[in-house]
Amino acid sequence: MSHSVVVIGGGATGTGTARDLAMRGFDVTLVERGNLTEGTTGRTHGHLHSGARYAVSDQESAIDCMRENRILHRIAGHCIEDTGGLFVQLEGDSDEYFEEKLKGCAECDIPTEVISGEEARRREPYLTEEVTRAIWVPDGAVDPFRLCVANAAAAVDEGATVETHAEVVDIVVDDGTVTGVKIERQGPNYLGEGNEGDVETIDADYVVSATGAWAGQLAEMADIELEMAISKGAMVVTNVRQLDTVINRCLPKGEGDTIIPHETTVLLGANDDPVDDPDDYPEEQWEVDMMIDIASEMVPVVEDARMIRAYWGVRPLYDPDPASTTDPGDVTRNYFVLDHAERDGVEGFASVVGGKLTTYREMAESVTDHVCDVLGVDADCRTHEVPLPGSSDPSALDERMDKFDLRSPIARRSSQRLGDRAPEVLDVDGPNPTVCECEAVTRAEICDAIDQVGADLNGVRLRTRASMGNCQGGFCTHRIGAELYGEYDGETARDAVDELYQERWKGQRHTLWGEQLSQAMLNHMLHATTMSRDANPAVSDDDVDYGAFDSGPTARTTEGTRGD
Repeated sequence: MSHSVVVIGGGATGTGTARDLAMRGFDVTLVERGNLTEGTTGRTHGHLHSGARYAVSDQESAIDCMRENRILHRIAGHCIEDTGGLFVQLEGDSDEYFEEKLKGCAECDIPTEVISGEEARRREPYLTEEVTRAIWVPDGAVDPFRLCVANAAAAVDEGATVETHAEVVDIVVDDGTVTGVKIERQGPNYLGEGNEGDVETIDADYVVSATGAWAGQLAEMADIELEMAISKGAMVVTNVRQLDTVINRCLPKGEGDTIIPHETTVLLGANDDPVDDPDDYPEEQWEVDMMIDIASEMVPVVEDARMIRAYWGVRPLYDPDPASTTDPGDVTRNYFVLDHAERDGVEGFASVVGGKLTTYREMAESVTDHVCDVLGVDADCRTHEVPLPGSSDPSALDERMDKFDLRSPIARRSSQRLGDRAPEVLDVDGPNPTVCECEAVTRAEICDAIDQVGADLNGVRLRTRASMGNCQGGFCTHRIGAELYGEYDGETARDAVDELYQERWKGQRHTLWGEQLSQAMLNHMLHATTMSRDANPAVSDDDVDYGAFDSGPTARTTEGTRGD
């Protein structure tokens, strides 16, 4: 009989750990309080690190990033865009640090190429004329939603159970040993099982906390003190893709000095400010303005770009020696597997903390190795060899472009998202219209996602990117919701549409100036009136800052808020 393990946390590390454990023969249950990617994974900037960012300050993390970068290209090709990256030196930036960066990259086995400012601008014409030279590195962009869902799907294929909308409310400890967890359902799971408020106990031989910034809160349920060094960061999304390469400022340390092309948009970010509570921290306008200002120094066109949303995430950092860290920004990006038997005298429980999205697979391998050691299981890791669902044949993507009777740009986008699942999803009887035009998502992809998550349109969004483009769901939310009718009653479908619309609105509150203000108001009116939701709008009077709709100057005001 196989050992049972509960993994808490539905981000990249949690789903990666569930996959690894299941592949090694464990009976695995993953629980997540919301949707997959609900925490840090869903609020990253999707940077596939080469390690160059840490090649001077944190070489252990840099080496891990480069190694995992190569592995992810092999096993998760349909989740990655191989953009490459540039560390740009502007007039007045340190020559000494530029050379240190090159030396550090060489020491960490990170390939580099030094190019002139002219060559950098030839590759990326919107770069400022002040770029004097740049270092090319193998950075990239990774879709965290697609990556996480692929790991969860792989875990399920190996026999694991994935329970979303199931919040852990207690860790069961019996005579100094963790024996399971209590969950409270926040709603039915994807199979429609369970009701909101139901409390269940899941027994386990071992429990792994892969909750990132929330690890301290989980540990406290077992009377364990675990202090995380979490920090928040703001990211801002442009309406179009001004760049095709990840851009970093070649400076020793900075905030907001990374620009990442991602699908149809560009992400600007992020700052680094310590916070105490990963669920309760201020989201401030000055942070958004700072991201735009710093990015504009490298790419001036950003200053006048339309920003379609802003969002914040928390870094799951852990400082093993906080007494020696004087600057919160110096906390290592390395990861740690904390054995609570050894550390705290509580058997059957471990937390995996720290790290980055790029190193999620290695983190999962390390904590799975630990579980194997504790439970006496002899099984090797294979996650670095076995492709994730959709990635087994990434070279065939272009060949599928003209299949399935679609316009070629849409066929390309669909094939990139689905990878080798494209034939099974797109080969449908009857028409396959485009539902989300901004992200080129077809009806077949929407229906496939609904089959996976049920009437959870935010879950559909995570799997397809529908509603994540320029209109932020204004013109596609009702089309997505229409696919629920027939399988679900009208009230369920309307509630699902409201929830998706509300999630899209949340990220627009800090970008309400200029054209985006008009777009947001149009979206609200489409939802509230044209769709007959004015009697019960998703956006209540309490949610809307009507002062944001007042006329004002076209530049930022003295308070830092942009006007119309």
